[in-house]
Amino acid sequence: MFQVNFVKVTTRLRESPFPMISVEEAVEKINFSVPKIQTEIVNVENAYNRILTDNVYSKYDLPPFKASIKDGYAVLASDGKGRRKVLCGVKAGAVPGLLSIPSLKPGTCVRVNTGAPIPDEATAVVQVEDTILVKKRNCNETEGEGEEEEEIEIKKEPKEGQDIRPIGCDIESGDLVLEAFTSIGPAEIGLLVACGYKTIAVSKLPRIGVLSTGDELQEVGKPLEPGKVYDSNKITLISLLKENGFNPLDFGIAVDTNFDTEMKIKNAIDQVDVLVTTGSVSMGDRDLLKPILTNCFNAKIHFGRVNMKPGKPTTFATCLLSNKTKYFLCLPGNPVSATVTARLFLLPLLNKMCGNHSKPIVVQAVLNSSYELDPRPEYARAIIKWEKHGNLPVAYSTGDQISSKLLNCKNANALLMLPGRTTEKQMLKKGDVVSAMLTNLK
Repeated sequence: MFQVNFVKVTTRLRESPFPMISVEEAVEKINFSVPKIQTEIVNVENAYNRILTDNVYSKYDLPPFKASIKDGYAVLASDGKGRRKVLCGVKAGAVPGLLSIPSLKPGTCVRVNTGAPIPDEATAVVQVEDTILVKKRNCNETEGEGEEEEEIEIKKEPKEGQDIRPIGCDIESGDLVLEAFTSIGPAEIGLLVACGYKTIAVSKLPRIGVLSTGDELQEVGKPLEPGKVYDSNKITLISLLKENGFNPLDFGIAVDTNFDTEMKIKNAIDQVDVLVTTGSVSMGDRDLLKPILTNCFNAKIHFGRVNMKPGKPTTFATCLLSNKTKYFLCLPGNPVSATVTARLFLLPLLNKMCGNHSKPIVVQAVLNSSYELDPRPEYARAIIKWEKHGNLPVAYSTGDQISSKLLNCKNANALLMLPGRTTEKQMLKKGDVVSAMLTNLK
């Protein structure tokens, strides 16, 4: 556990006391700190984008009765082609077993709709397009103009089992339909309902807060004051979290004083499980977060520097509050750094807490331009295009990779995972192949 003390600017440290660790080591430390997944019960219609915590087994056979696949006629396949007497009609939604349907005998048929139950004796369904109306009769029901079919002719030889869905042909009662830790999308919601589920057990979403720090920051909506910039980090992170199914709280901006920063953190941490901050984690005399976390909240700093560009000062800490673990992910203040590190550390932290085992999609891509390598591994914004270049997509740089230049995140859909510079490898050339983490699949 690292302790950081408040110091005057003239006596501040000139080198960080935190060892530099790799991105992989940082993610491992984050994963190791996450406790057992918490579960809650939600209505299925509210389960979109949530993570199942248990295996799900069907409560029923699907379909639960012999059903017609087509609009047509339930018949005995052994009758072959020819004329049939129409006994009655059965609509979708009719109750099997409670139908007043005469037994299906040779030379007879029953008119059925798609999805309707069919008589037990039926061995095939003939679609209406393969029949001819031979004879009609008057009826008391209001069907058409008071007439209904009495006799039809089947033009094509039916086959045994044709256009019939047997009981349980899709899913049998007791079948495993969804495994634990499945992410629930529209198809999964439909499947849960079809299998008889009104509620379902899912992982509990962590409560998340976002707090910006810095005297230079100003909320948007008022004329920009001298020496200020609008706080773009907070809204960017909130949008990223919402995109990934979370509901973050906005805790505003803390100015660069011990008192305001401590009070803003205290207010936030009382309400959330995870607090994400931006700014105040580097080596400046106003970078107060690390000493405030250790001295005021007795937090354990698991790492305070990561060997990466951008995002070196990224900090991860935990503390106990009322016997509950609280998580702090402190991201750099530069907009690009905050966005990149949120993808690399914040989303994995939250996914781990939810039992979401999905990983970022990483593809191999061909560089469209050369890159001078940095001593640290770099995550460069790029636009991946699936152009014809062998079997690989092409990566186009978004331009200058300065960590304050938010404009160069526009339209980017990937982070190029560039290796650190070595004596043998100083740069990557156009046409070289690199790994690219996809950040936008739209």
